[in-house]
Amino acid sequence: MPTPEVPPLQSPWTLAVLVAIVLLESAVLVGFAIFYAVELLAGNAETSPGGAAFTLVLLAAFGAWLASAGVFLWRGRRWPRSAALVAQLFALVIGVPTLTGGVVVLGLAIVVPAVAALFLLFDKRVLALTQGSGRRPGGAGRADGPEADTPDAGGTGAGRG
Repeated sequence: MPTPEVPPLQSPWTLAVLVAIVLLESAVLVGFAIFYAVELLAGNAETSPGGAAFTLVLLAAFGAWLASAGVFLWRGRRWPRSAALVAQLFALVIGVPTLTGGVVVLGLAIVVPAVAALFLLFDKRVLALTQGSGRRPGGAGRADGPEADTPDAGGTGAGRG
């Protein structure tokens, strides 16, 4: 049965909201990394300088990783869906105990976007765009398209024994 395709140049609103959530989460992580850097340089780190530096690097790296996932999600790539899924699960691991621990506003600020992103990750329009059926023009030859799932994408059989 044929499935309805997403118009090639038009991204679904669900993808736009998903990308916005992912990029906002990335910005928050980078913001915390900057906060850790300022506190570390001012000598006001709540933990040891080594622990604060490690946390700073971890937050910056995870923020950059999540930002790249958001950008490549917008481009219709497949791999960022799993990266975004892992990020949302991490957010829930942090947000639910925060929420049940009595810090309701912060807990909701973590849990609500994570749950929304989880639902949007599995929206049929987002799936169609990121699995190649709603491919944007100019995306030919990408390594993560449907042709990458076949053992011999070039059709030549070269290099096989």
